[in-house]
Amino acid sequence: MKHITNFFKTNPVWSKVILFSFTMFFLQIADAIISYWVPNEIERNFLNPTTMGFIIGFQSVVGFIADLFFPHIFKKTKSRILIFWGTLAILTTSFFLVGASARPFVGLFLVTMFFWGIYYELITFARFQFVGSVVPANMRTGSWGIMGTFTNLAYFLGPLIAVEILYVKSSFFMEGIIGIFLFIAFLLIFFSKNAHDAPSQISFKEVNPLMELTHWFILAKSVWPAIVLSLLMGFVDSTFWTIGAIWTEKLSSQDSFGKFFLPMYMMPSLFAGFLLVKWGIQKGKKILTEKLLIFAGVFLIGLAFGKTVGLQLALVFLASLAISIAYPLLDGVYSDIVARMGKEKNHLIGLTGSTINISYVVWPPIAGFICSKVGEMNTFGILGGLVVAVSLILLFITPKKLRLPQSEIQTWKD
Repeated sequence: MKHITNFFKTNPVWSKVILFSFTMFFLQIADAIISYWVPNEIERNFLNPTTMGFIIGFQSVVGFIADLFFPHIFKKTKSRILIFWGTLAILTTSFFLVGASARPFVGLFLVTMFFWGIYYELITFARFQFVGSVVPANMRTGSWGIMGTFTNLAYFLGPLIAVEILYVKSSFFMEGIIGIFLFIAFLLIFFSKNAHDAPSQISFKEVNPLMELTHWFILAKSVWPAIVLSLLMGFVDSTFWTIGAIWTEKLSSQDSFGKFFLPMYMMPSLFAGFLLVKWGIQKGKKILTEKLLIFAGVFLIGLAFGKTVGLQLALVFLASLAISIAYPLLDGVYSDIVARMGKEKNHLIGLTGSTINISYVVWPPIAGFICSKVGEMNTFGILGGLVVAVSLILLFITPKKLRLPQSEIQTWKD
């Protein structure tokens, strides 16, 4: 206990990172349960992967719209406040999901997706706000790695919890489990008042969605390689959390090890963050991300030929290992750029969130359609081919440094 106390005293920044990550862990394990529950619930009621993709894609439509407003609304809001509202949003999501389970109408599922989309945007802003205002530049990649470790532990455990409860217990029992994790997150939020910087000031007077789109377009011309990489990783992630969740449920009924398909996607992230802290990578993050995605794509292609559960789990693990290292590297790229933008950093945070949302709007319906034609495993194979092709092209055309239009950014008066 004394060693732990000394660590927190002598490493104030890492202490804040760990406390922030621990708070997020309980919040995100509730989200992980919902993430497994939603696609299976929609598929069970509508029996159509394409419909499932469109309904889940609506969540990201909401998120995209939120990204137009949040850079202005939450410009000076500290991360603790954003996490608090995010907790309320995910709690509301779970309430409506219980209702949609009892009365499976498309409208109820869309309302569920609305609150879920708001939750994701609040948490995205909270994470970037925290790293941008609390963590020094030389510690950002490592911080993203640590936060990613806690996050992915939550998303590793969440499906395992959900697969044991789904269809065995009632939806109200599932809601109770989610409520326990959210209550713990709320307590941690309450007791972490001194772990976050920046005053809490919210202004609704300057919200201008058209101007925000203009800012995004200007930024996108400078950071387009990072945006393309975000889209690719969003395609992979959305496929695992839609088609992968359904396939996990099917495999679990065929083989006792089948329930580990989706958790295996999260497993490498449990230790990838600590590797990044040890390596201390500060340069060449974009190129390394592209190389890692090429390896990930090759292993995803292999899933189309994986005939046994054991081989599928191994290929998922290897693909995820590459992606779990790539994610914090790309977050580190964004954090470096965010730091260079000064007071206008939230515009890039909004663009980053919108990129993930676009990938979740565009790809789940496409993946659902492909799945309806060729099956779950071939869907992963086709996705892998896309990832390899785009990453190879990026490897040859990505500039060494992403240069921001600083003179133009300085004219933005938000």
